[in-house]
Amino acid sequence: MAVRPTVRRRLLGSELRRLRESQSIKLEEVAERIDLPASTLSRIETGKAPTRTGQLTPLLDLYGVDDLGQRRVLLEMARDGHQKGWWAPWDGVLPTGFGIYVGLETEAVSLRVYEAQVVHGLMQTESYARAVMSSVRRRQTTEEIERLVRLRMRRQEAALHRPGPLDLWLILDEAVLRRMAGPSRVMREQLEHLYEACHWPNVTMQVLGFGSGLHPALGGSFSIIEFPERLDPDVVYTEGITGQAYIEERDREVRAQAEAFDLLRASALSPAASAVLIRSISVGSA
Repeated sequence: MAVRPTVRRRLLGSELRRLRESQSIKLEEVAERIDLPASTLSRIETGKAPTRTGQLTPLLDLYGVDDLGQRRVLLEMARDGHQKGWWAPWDGVLPTGFGIYVGLETEAVSLRVYEAQVVHGLMQTESYARAVMSSVRRRQTTEEIERLVRLRMRRQEAALHRPGPLDLWLILDEAVLRRMAGPSRVMREQLEHLYEACHWPNVTMQVLGFGSGLHPALGGSFSIIEFPERLDPDVVYTEGITGQAYIEERDREVRAQAEAFDLLRASALSPAASAVLIRSISVGSA
């Protein structure tokens, strides 16, 4: 199996946090004892920064990890976490923290998504993506917007069109289908693309119609990311104006989000009825 640097980095960080807490040592105390900024250690424990061997060895010594096999596994995870993903050339234009999500998405086996505002990035056409980026990233240059659009198209290849593609279960609020994004031709092209994707073997698409009423995801869009190995915990991802949030399987909120998704799935139109609705809105936009 290919090395998955983002997941490995997060798993190592989680294990280091567990080891520290098992010794009842505060993060600031550890940082002082190994001469490392507390902010850096925090980024390591949350998987936002790779762990150098020179940092890992004193941490393992401090936490009393004497088992050579365990140390070898953790050192290997640290080496894996240093490998760069295919998205590295876009680091200069990626929103802060979004590189983590791209890595998780690329390394996932399935993705369950509820979208309340716009079409999910993996389902966007190039023109629609450009319209969305131009609205959301208003302070970025035209060149930067174009780079982000190319990244979005590359994400789709990496997740949906690879050997053994990601399984995507996407629930779209009906508002997503009816909210105009640029000229009518852009929206019509996007709706036609969604209709085609309804018939892809690795995609299940449902529409949460206006008639469904109130539902448990009124707080906004979210994604549940699942990985192929049982030891890799599911991750819930949410995004807002102030940034991204990642919640791991051990947190009760992950279970709550999974339950919310199941309720949305039960309330939404069936995949067949959803395809019919998408098609009818597309024809109506012509």
